[in-house]
Amino acid sequence: MFSDQDSTAHDPSLVQNRQAWNQMVANGHALTRPASEDELRQPLQTVDSVGWLGGNIRGWKVLCLAAGGGRHGPLYAAAGAQVTVVDLSPAMLEVDRRVAAQHKLSLRTIETSMDELHAFHAGEFDLVIHPVSTCYLPSLDRLFPEVARVTRPGGLYISQHKQPINLQASLQTYTGQYVIEHAYYDRGPVPTATQPSRLREPNTREFAHSWSAILAGICRSGFAIADVTEPDHAKPDSLPGSFGHRCHYIAPYLRLKAVRNHASAAFEPHIIT
Repeated sequence: MFSDQDSTAHDPSLVQNRQAWNQMVANGHALTRPASEDELRQPLQTVDSVGWLGGNIRGWKVLCLAAGGGRHGPLYAAAGAQVTVVDLSPAMLEVDRRVAAQHKLSLRTIETSMDELHAFHAGEFDLVIHPVSTCYLPSLDRLFPEVARVTRPGGLYISQHKQPINLQASLQTYTGQYVIEHAYYDRGPVPTATQPSRLREPNTREFAHSWSAILAGICRSGFAIADVTEPDHAKPDSLPGSFGHRCHYIAPYLRLKAVRNHASAAFEPHIIT
């Protein structure tokens, strides 16, 4: 395990979010629960239901970015990849180590912010997998260039983001409608959620980044976006204010597949024999 706490110790947003995720682990929050036995038996189907990875990642060097909690890292390791997990929360990384030991999986963990990747060499990874977490950074200026630096030419960057409107809008309905509570161009943190919700993590500090910051940031850093999906959680007949009802009106997430530019014609990951 490598720790890079000094670079984040004085950033109030990162300090708050590290503490929040540590507490979520202690409280057994749903987002800190590890992969199930059934999921680990079919890991690639679990992590890649849309088929973006081509059916086999054995031997790939995979970075699971801001992805502690015993789910992503163990699943990619179970699929045969050489996995490194980066997370800001030491408690989340401890879950990864516990799950890896329990299932005899090999992975390494590094405690640092997702935009502090100087521990890695240029072009070190075939695949960077990045679940929802860009909302926890005040700025994305350093993130995508760092991801591009550590991804080899032709490598993949698969990321999921909270859509800006998801963070701008109210969690509850007012006279039957959701309302905008945070301006699109306000770069400050969005109001902290006061009630439990599947859409907002408790006590975290979140930022609603513009589509320009996300999409153009990825492209300008050296990636070409190859595919896009919007995970569908809508349940129009559910109660107003519930997760499914709100998702029917406000799409919560966007998932992106991007390819590192300056690649050879074929995608040929580094296979370790």
